Amino acid sequence: MFYYLLKYVVLGPLLRLVFRPRIEGLEHIPEEGPAIIAGNHLSFADHFLMPAVLKRRITFLAKAEYFTGPGIRGRLTATFFRSAGQIPVDRSGKEAGQAAIREGLGVLSKDELLGIYPEGTRSHDGRLYKGKVGVAVMALRAQVPVIPCAMIGTFEAQPPGKVIPKIHPVTIRFGKPLDFSRYEGMENEKAILRAITDEIMYAILMLSEQEYVDQYAAVAKAEEAAAAKERKFPRLPLS
Repeated sequence: MFYYLLKYVVLGPLLRLVFRPRIEGLEHIPEEGPAIIAGNHLSFADHFLMPAVLKRRITFLAKAEYFTGPGIRGRLTATFFRSAGQIPVDRSGKEAGQAAIREGLGVLSKDELLGIYPEGTRSHDGRLYKGKVGVAVMALRAQVPVIPCAMIGTFEAQPPGKVIPKIHPVTIRFGKPLDFSRYEGMENEKAILRAITDEIMYAILMLSEQEYVDQYAAVAKAEEAAAAKERKFPRLPLS
């Protein structure tokens, strides 16, 4: 009930009013049956804009930090995400990734839509980064299509770190479903999983027209943070 209250009464109308999103390719979303919607991730607003424009309910795999924040704000955020049907995902290691896959497969087994960001985290600079193979594993195990999606303009409207979004044109573009049934039974083949994931990311790239970086976003963020720290606190040469 809370999900539909947010979508049709509280948050949905507000998001449509503020962002006035332009929707393209909505006909590619199946009216029934399971499917994965894989998109780029540019802004906190992405979690809410896409569900607001879809006729069907979609469940996202959301980072666990949204459910474990301290204080009143943290508890409110956790309550909000749980009530909206979002699933916490621990991104700390390989076993955590397996747990996320199990959760995602559980959603698909109910013939529902699963939303996932293959990059694993928000882009910190507006570019598209290398995708993680979990999306390919789920697509093969559940034998479902993957629908690429591009969020365009949300980075400018609400970049990372900005709490209050500004009015900026936003486009949500869905591509044709990708069918990977030809790889059925090959979900343990690393090369196959990488090829499928790269195909999904290429489809997203064609929709979003972003600059692509063949590196994981989390690695790029860590390297930039380390470089910034080095510039601020340079190492003194040993005498």
